Amino acid sequence: MSPPVSPSVRTPLLLALVLALLIGLPPFLDLGLQNALVNVLIAGLFALAFNLLVGQAGLLSFGHAAYFGIGAFATLHLMRAVEDGLAFPTPLLPLAGAAAGLAVGAVAGFFATLRSGVYFALVTLAIAELFHSLAPHWEGLFGGEAGLSSMRMPWGGLIFGSTLEVYYLALGWVTLSVWLLWAYTRTPFGRLTLALRDNEQRVRFLGYDAHATKVIVFAISAMFSGVAGALQAISNETANYSLFSAHVSAGVVLNTFVGGSTVFFGPALGAAAFTLFDHLVSDLTRSWQLYQGLIFVLVMLFAPGGIGGIVQHHLRHRRQLDWSRLAGPYALAGLGGALVAAGMVFMIESLSVLFGEGYAVLRRDAGGGHPPFEAFGAQWDPAGPLTWGLPLALFLAGLFLIARARRDIAALWESVRSAPAGRPAGRGPEASARSAPSGSPS
Repeated sequence: MSPPVSPSVRTPLLLALVLALLIGLPPFLDLGLQNALVNVLIAGLFALAFNLLVGQAGLLSFGHAAYFGIGAFATLHLMRAVEDGLAFPTPLLPLAGAAAGLAVGAVAGFFATLRSGVYFALVTLAIAELFHSLAPHWEGLFGGEAGLSSMRMPWGGLIFGSTLEVYYLALGWVTLSVWLLWAYTRTPFGRLTLALRDNEQRVRFLGYDAHATKVIVFAISAMFSGVAGALQAISNETANYSLFSAHVSAGVVLNTFVGGSTVFFGPALGAAAFTLFDHLVSDLTRSWQLYQGLIFVLVMLFAPGGIGGIVQHHLRHRRQLDWSRLAGPYALAGLGGALVAAGMVFMIESLSVLFGEGYAVLRRDAGGGHPPFEAFGAQWDPAGPLTWGLPLALFLAGLFLIARARRDIAALWESVRSAPAGRPAGRGPEASARSAPSGSPS
């Protein structure tokens, strides 16, 4: 039997495989998916930059859209200068976003980090709202309400006129930025950042300037957020004051925590999941933001570690897990989740139709009453028992299956905690009882 591959080897192999897919797959996708992948890369980099602040330094910002937007506008100004004849390579345009994000982030971070906790979060929110209010009236810098626009200019034999060329430009910058962010976490200053998150008072007692450290971390996070904004400007060739909105700041918070702020690549996973979710679902229903909010609430209630935390937890105990015994309860829980989701989607979409303007017109044309409505390719009677009984039955059946699976999963994970390291658990109650140490780690 061949020896198992160590984690130090497995992780680079997995990352190389993901990078190979990101390089080789897009030419075979349609234009819509290529554009969605560009947005995935940008959202992933923005979430990783934000997580440098919240996940590693413990500083929750509610206004990181400010530096994303500053990077976009700085890049557009440079693009317009290139249009006017400035000799500047198109692939290096994101440097403008990085420089602007770093400069504005250093100034804003100096004042924001004078406070901590909720006061820090409110100051960051106020800074972003300041830009959001100022941008529509400052035409020289932000183009007013219409914003700024420009065109990508050819360079080095590339015209940058196709989505695929923009994708590979974004992929190069995102790969470089992610590597730099990862390298930052391995430096002594990166370790100091973690210490700042865990115990700021102890950092001060050790003789470090905690405020200066927070300003530097804030500025670096803003710099990489500016790179993400620059890529957004290059992709869209336009930007307006909406980039400073609270919606953009809230989006990166959702992406980060759904993906998992305690795992380095967790925020990128959350950004990819939500960006693809928006791309696939937004054309199907007007309630897609409601579903996005529900997903966030459920993750925070039942999996606060996010997607990355779940994956990391399973990898940490992979040698002790009996996957054959976990497969059944996990499949049962997945089926229950699908039934619950089906019931909720049916209910939400039905209510969306009944309280929408289209159904009000239908009632008026029918002379009052409650005529049948169409949903999911069928006609449904608003007063019929099947219309509301079906989603309720799906919802309750799903909850029953989830409760049943949860007991089995909890029992199996309890045996994992009590099993000696390196030995698969869950072989039976007798084996668990014999192998359980007196002080097993959780």
